[in-house]
Amino acid sequence: MTTRVVLTGTGVPHVHAGCAGAGALVEVAGTGVGTGGEPAVALQFDAGRATVLRLAEAGVRPRDLAAVFVTHFHSDHVVGLPDLALTRWIEGRIQAVAPLTVVAPEGKAARFVERMLDAYDDDIAVRRDHVGTGPVDLDRRTFPVSPEPIEVWASDDGRVRVRAVAVHHEPVDGAVAFRVDTPDGAVVISGDTRVCGEVEALSAGADVVVHEACRTSAMAEQVAGTPLETIFDYHADTVALGEMAARAAIPHLVLTHLIPPAPTPEARARFEEDVRSGGYQGRLTVGHDLTTVVLG
Repeated sequence: MTTRVVLTGTGVPHVHAGCAGAGALVEVAGTGVGTGGEPAVALQFDAGRATVLRLAEAGVRPRDLAAVFVTHFHSDHVVGLPDLALTRWIEGRIQAVAPLTVVAPEGKAARFVERMLDAYDDDIAVRRDHVGTGPVDLDRRTFPVSPEPIEVWASDDGRVRVRAVAVHHEPVDGAVAFRVDTPDGAVVISGDTRVCGEVEALSAGADVVVHEACRTSAMAEQVAGTPLETIFDYHADTVALGEMAARAAIPHLVLTHLIPPAPTPEARARFEEDVRSGGYQGRLTVGHDLTTVVLG
């Protein structure tokens, strides 16, 4: 077995060259379907802008995904989801594919998933009439937002399981983090959140934690009194993140959703310095698009 984690987007709402919108792929290799072995399992977490393109660059097509998971309803995490669903549907006219499974927390995130294709109804109708294809089928699944981890999805063979827990991205309600347990180990994906005990507990025994990162403490004086101060307020401070990662003994911490963007080695080094100042001494990766980590 081999499980790989690919950052399909490390960007934020403000556009920055080379940074697609928020997202991460977790792919568990199969053992050979044609020989009766276990199939590969590809799971996408969030789908910001250009997710379809980043997935293609990672060698994964929309039809390959077993499920897509939504951490919360912010546009930079979901704007690529309709593209993903429509691309899978269009490609499905050539090679049959099952409805896309989309797993979202109850509330506003689930409401977005329910309505996200409404703006494309004319396009869908024309394509259906022209080619004679069926509707865009989605397997929409919702789950209650819980302060304790709950299982929200499992592969048919039970090899891969996904749990979710509520996190703290207030005033956004209903935001969650996910944990993926695979035969090779466990991966936690924070979504957007302040550093919180819920993610720390979810990370117990995990091999890799993919966590958003904001230089809140380091840049406090620079952003004081500006709109950035309120934006920084509901993201994960890099120093506090280092403290949490040290307490939780996280073996490998991967930073994503970098605030501010870090296009140069010098800028990425500043994120590392912040996390190290919090006391974390484990393996640390300051992510960029298509950063890949392999388990197993």
